[in-house]
Amino acid sequence: MRPQREPFRQSGQTYFVTFQTAQRMALFRNERWAIELLNTLQRYASDFDLHDFVIMPDHIHLLLSPHCSVERVVQLIKGGFSFNARRAFEWKGDIWQPGFSDHRIRDERDWLEHLAYIQRNLTSLRQEKYRFCGENSGLVLASSPPWLKPLSVGDL
Repeated sequence: MRPQREPFRQSGQTYFVTFQTAQRMALFRNERWAIELLNTLQRYASDFDLHDFVIMPDHIHLLLSPHCSVERVVQLIKGGFSFNARRAFEWKGDIWQPGFSDHRIRDERDWLEHLAYIQRNLTSLRQEKYRFCGENSGLVLASSPPWLKPLSVGDL
């Protein structure tokens, strides 16, 4: 049985979101595909605050705060990218696996753990200046969400 999703609340939540290519194909090893995904993130930037991300060869990790539901943001990114990639690259097959995984960021420790996870993925690519990640992409990244609860002395 699948867990129920929380109902969407207009309270400024932040999520760590991951989705994968169909059959884990390494589509984003091709620079043109990765650039198109960056363009898609830029195109829908008004629908979410993008805090950090990394595009891996066969999946993407995003740390974002949606302005609508997280499901809608993923639909915009995956659907928008698929539409444009099929036209630009004359692609006939599936691009994405159905669905996505998400984790709601709860506090500053959770935030820092997920930022570190993105960095570990980036490091695993073994490229000195990987341009398909937050800091090197040229996209404007949002700062940390203002609602994050700071760590207390007992949490350190």
